[in-house]
Amino acid sequence: MSISAAAFATAGTGMASAAPVARWGGIALGASASLQLAGISLGEAEPIFADIRRELDRLEAIFSLYRSDSEIMRLNASGKLEAPSADLLAVLSTCASLRGATEGAFDPTVQPLFSAVAHAAGKGRSPSPDEIAAARSLVGWDGVSFDTTAVTLARKGAALTLNGIAQGYVTDRIAALLRAHGLTDILVDMGEVAAMGRNAGGELWRAGIADPAGTVLKRLVLTDRALATSSPKGTLLSREDETGHIFDPASGGEASARALVAVSARRAELADGLSTALCVTPADRSDAVLRRFPEARIELAI
Repeated sequence: MSISAAAFATAGTGMASAAPVARWGGIALGASASLQLAGISLGEAEPIFADIRRELDRLEAIFSLYRSDSEIMRLNASGKLEAPSADLLAVLSTCASLRGATEGAFDPTVQPLFSAVAHAAGKGRSPSPDEIAAARSLVGWDGVSFDTTAVTLARKGAALTLNGIAQGYVTDRIAALLRAHGLTDILVDMGEVAAMGRNAGGELWRAGIADPAGTVLKRLVLTDRALATSSPKGTLLSREDETGHIFDPASGGEASARALVAVSARRAELADGLSTALCVTPADRSDAVLRRFPEARIELAI
């Protein structure tokens, strides 16, 4: 999940841009979101922005952890979701691919670990070994089945988190909607960043990779490509012991292989999932994982 990818347009020459640019800002899956559309005025963009808002509302109804009626929340509450959307099935299929390629390092069934730590933190303490053991007993992708009729969690009390991939999927869907409107020069930030074409100054879009404190560690050009950055400490579930939000499904503890990973790929969904997975995957196995996804590359890992 990208908590530290900072995207920004740059004209490079310092000259005022002759081309118009329409900007939009809002919220997607509980995080700040923004768009820049080069070569189009704000008035021309308003109908497009209305479509964006409708599409985000549709996707929130599937993936949001802030809406009790979303598909993912209904699945976690009952252990079964009938007639899942095509979008949810697409993300689960990518999850299965990533889980296999990373030998289990990427596993959306770690949600009970997240909940155990967050619950204990809410009471001002760390979870007990018994609480962690109970949560770990619910973790395992082998307990997940899905097809067009239903998504089922076999273990009673099991739950999924799609925080490590859903923002990337939403980014891809919004970029696809903009392409369907005939736009060719766009910068999308829905928690992950995707860029296409050029900015209003006629130059390629640039993005920055920042740490959780907001310090930009690296700048790079994005050309018809997406960027995702993940860091276990990007979101702290417990400030007392600084427990982060990305978990190792094998140990039940916080991911510790990397402090930060930034990945670029053609699809933001893939970049998002890989950046999360590589925070858990031992560094000496990263190359083996990436060989399974030749379109992706690590832009920064620390």
